[in-house]
Amino acid sequence: MPSGAQAVATIDQVVPKKVKGKAAAPDGASEPVSEPNEIKIKSEEYYDVKTQVFSALIDTIDLSQLSKLDNEGAREEIRDIVNDIVAIKSIVMSISEQEELLADICNDVLGYGPLEPLLERDDIADIMVNGAKQTFIEVDGKTQNTNVRFRDNDQLMNICQRIVSQVGRRVDESSPICDARLADGSRVNVIAPPLALDGPTLTIRKFKKDKLTLDQLVKFGAISEEGAEVLKIIGRVRCNIVISGGTGSGKTTLLNCMTNYIDEDERVITCEDSAELQLQQPHVVRLETRPPNLEGEGKITMTDLVKNCLRMRPERIIVGEVRGSEVFDLLQAMNTGHDGSMGTIHSNSPRECLSRMESMIAMGGFQLPQKTVREIICGSIDIIIQAKRLRDGSRRITHITEVLGMEGDVIITQDIFLYDIVGEDADGKLIGKHRSCGVGNPKMAERAKYYGEGPRLAAALDASEDPDQF
Repeated sequence: MPSGAQAVATIDQVVPKKVKGKAAAPDGASEPVSEPNEIKIKSEEYYDVKTQVFSALIDTIDLSQLSKLDNEGAREEIRDIVNDIVAIKSIVMSISEQEELLADICNDVLGYGPLEPLLERDDIADIMVNGAKQTFIEVDGKTQNTNVRFRDNDQLMNICQRIVSQVGRRVDESSPICDARLADGSRVNVIAPPLALDGPTLTIRKFKKDKLTLDQLVKFGAISEEGAEVLKIIGRVRCNIVISGGTGSGKTTLLNCMTNYIDEDERVITCEDSAELQLQQPHVVRLETRPPNLEGEGKITMTDLVKNCLRMRPERIIVGEVRGSEVFDLLQAMNTGHDGSMGTIHSNSPRECLSRMESMIAMGGFQLPQKTVREIICGSIDIIIQAKRLRDGSRRITHITEVLGMEGDVIITQDIFLYDIVGEDADGKLIGKHRSCGVGNPKMAERAKYYGEGPRLAAALDASEDPDQF
């Protein structure tokens, strides 16, 4: 085992992974990963054979030549050498087992090892690796155990290092916590020993290959057709938007959907901890925070990015996730001519969202009276969109709420759209419906009229009213 682990580390340095290619899919190799419960459990004998073949491969292969090949060419070269090694060593394997071994070794050398079959599946939302022997996935909002395992913690750590090094970051004992991303924008978090007691812990929030739209969210039941129409208008008429929700509720997905309705002639600047947003507009500047270097210097925070982007002539500022004092800079930007700016925040309701913004401003050290802070919030935020993951695993947009202003020391809000749970079916799935709250003249109506969207907004609100609510 140690020689194999050392070989992985060596080849990682010489042949960094390029664009993640699709692994070869022989007849017997792709079938076991079609469903998580059907993933084949590999025996200890299989891993012993794999280690022998891998060690022989490292002794045989010309790394300098391999590094000059593209991903597919390198895979073919590795497959040819592995086939020769299996023949020379007289290893007895069926054709399907040999194809599986070939795919595994190619993934170990050029890809992300045992993670590759999971990364290829588009139905998985999260991959959670708890040490070498335990991997969970989330499908349809529910967590499932899999039989995917790594050879040992060294192999898992090598894969973690390979992922984070591609975005200029590192993870080791001196820097055991790291946020990174895959080439497709999927979010990655690694926490390594000694902080993680049972081996490296890797969490991947996967993005779907096909980017979701509001129309697709309608098909999934996340929002009604009329509600989606209102959201499209909100994005189009440059309302300042905060998307609120808990972990895994779909905030970033919804933010991506909302950006589809930004005009193509607008200059958009995004600020993120790990770049996840996938904007389609031609004029987008993407900014990303930076952790400190080995000497503890050079850290660039979200506050630094938001302050700097104000000097870059933005028309819209989009903050991937507001976690701290940068909320004050975002509010100031929204209040000084950058209409249509957007951000996400962790909270469980629109009212709690407002309270959290107050708390984050206070934690940033701003010595302002409470009423002044609330006035800044009211003058900056137009719409709060609440996303929620329900107990059956489904994701729903539960509130579209306007921020109206102040009444005394209290912020006044008004719900435009709500999601009501009305029951549960035989399979435990919640049944609900979206409805307009009967607001005939919302605050945003004037803005919609200015942009020529007044009749469309009125029609969407009228069509979604529930006659039984009055």
